[in-house]
Amino acid sequence: MARRNRDDDLLLEEDELTAAFLGDDDLSMATQAGEPTATPAVEDEWDEDESVPGQLAVDVFETREKLVVKARTAGVNKSDLDVSISDNQLTIRGTLSSGTEDGVENYFLQECYWGEFSRTIALPVPVKEEEIEAVLKDGVLTISFGKLQQDTIKKIQVL
Repeated sequence: MARRNRDDDLLLEEDELTAAFLGDDDLSMATQAGEPTATPAVEDEWDEDESVPGQLAVDVFETREKLVVKARTAGVNKSDLDVSISDNQLTIRGTLSSGTEDGVENYFLQECYWGEFSRTIALPVPVKEEEIEAVLKDGVLTISFGKLQQDTIKKIQVL
């Protein structure tokens, strides 16, 4: 159950906070086993050989004439981006390079994702593939599509 503090900010109780980090199955199994659910298990080290690309966060919205996809791509060069469309699906791929960290002996905290990322989105409305504009400005990739107008309804005669 959520509760509010003195400043009327919404706070989560312990079980809700845990549920935000654990999947439903993980949470129910931990609860049934009598394990404490306040802190999800965290590994001290991670597998650096994983080749799973990072997931790119996007916003998708429409105006009267256009469908727009925005993605935060701060630190990515234009040359490291690959944007393509096929069968009404948009794919954005790229690489985020951290540069070189010469002399680093130990990380105390590493939260930033560095490496390849990819995202494929099924576009929610039909678009004109010949009317696409992609702009990278101030770390935001904005892709605009002209929408196909489907004002007329075609009546199909049943035989």
